[in-house]
Amino acid sequence: MSEPKMRWKTIRPTFVLPQLKKLSVRSRLALGVPALAVLGAAVAVVATVAVQGDPQLAANQTNVPTPNCTLIVPANPLSAKGLATPYQLTATDGGHCTETNADQSAFVQATILDPATGKLSVFDPLVVDKGSRPEVAPTPPALPAGAAVGIWFGFNGTNLTLRGDTGSCVNGDGNSIFGQYAYCNAQPFFAAANNAIARKKLVIPPLGTGKDGKPCMTTRDYGLVDQDQSDNVTTTYLQARDGRIAQDTPANEARLGAAKVRPKTKAKVVAKLNNGSDNLLLDAFVDPALGCTPYTATDLASGKQVTSLALDELQAAARQAAPIALVPTNDPMTMDGTRFSVNKTNLYRVGVDMPQINPRTETPQAYCRALFTTGLQRTKLDERFTKTGPSPDPGAASNLFTFLAQRLSGSFDNLGCGKLLHTGNPVHLTTNKAGVVVDAGL
Repeated sequence: MSEPKMRWKTIRPTFVLPQLKKLSVRSRLALGVPALAVLGAAVAVVATVAVQGDPQLAANQTNVPTPNCTLIVPANPLSAKGLATPYQLTATDGGHCTETNADQSAFVQATILDPATGKLSVFDPLVVDKGSRPEVAPTPPALPAGAAVGIWFGFNGTNLTLRGDTGSCVNGDGNSIFGQYAYCNAQPFFAAANNAIARKKLVIPPLGTGKDGKPCMTTRDYGLVDQDQSDNVTTTYLQARDGRIAQDTPANEARLGAAKVRPKTKAKVVAKLNNGSDNLLLDAFVDPALGCTPYTATDLASGKQVTSLALDELQAAARQAAPIALVPTNDPMTMDGTRFSVNKTNLYRVGVDMPQINPRTETPQAYCRALFTTGLQRTKLDERFTKTGPSPDPGAASNLFTFLAQRLSGSFDNLGCGKLLHTGNPVHLTTNKAGVVVDAGL
């Protein structure tokens, strides 16, 4: 079971950039940020004591929010009809899950390859509460003949379990699930994409050079990765005033905004739900701060150019120079409880097109050493650019630099780097009275 990471906060469309909230339980508590998993556990204990001998209170336990939710995969999820059919969110083992609770929101993202032309596109299937219906029903996308479709999942809680038509999906190994991450048909998708690259049908764009004179970063750059790299997605959803969900398209936003306005302010009563991912951190915050451009493809729902987990991983696989950060066995999502698992790590890697691990050379110590030499050096080098960048989560850190620093500090602890390297945490954080990180020494 992985520790919850920071998640995207619910935001209003008037903000230009999304806000990120992506900390482990340990780091979130250290920074004074509420952690649903911790609070949920405390509530569950209190509720258990309180309801003894009280059937009415026992019945009400089903309304207690839980950090563990289940997503019901629709029939034929790789088909056009399946992509347009909303996934249903429900509680895994008691309690209550709802998509509009930003600590429980689940997200789905598909990337599609036309094998004949090598063209890539993106489509974000919708998630609704079980028994609910979407605010605006998605239109089935027009898929090319023989399309290779991969689907990835992100989650703002702790553990997301897949049910339903999961024959093409991987949720973990036989012992435990990954946590916030899962995928369907990723291996065939990447095989088709790599074949298209070999045939020169698909050309991956170069990274470019950042303001710091270094190659722009990828999801496999030690300057970007954290305790559980290459997880979660860049999908966003619209939340209508009545709490129902729609795909995040200009047409839907205009429709909902025009229909639901506050009489006095005329402000749109539409919120955006976002998933706290390394990908969105890279694409929406780090790239702009360094003058870089993310890899994009056409969204089949909106026609806009958008990012995706699969696009980021394809570019990282093709363009990231050594040292290359690959998912390690001490990633909390690849561990079976407190044990390292080569099998689970390899299953995770399959979903993001990484080679199988060499446990003799790709050790937890090696990952920690690279993260806190190469990664720390890049974070320090870019300080002059990231200090002027907006914080993904102003409630946790004052700017992009301090956000990256506190994230790096939390990763040191959650990866067990102190014991592995026999050293103290090299990141020294300064917080204000509210617990917000306002400075950092590296």
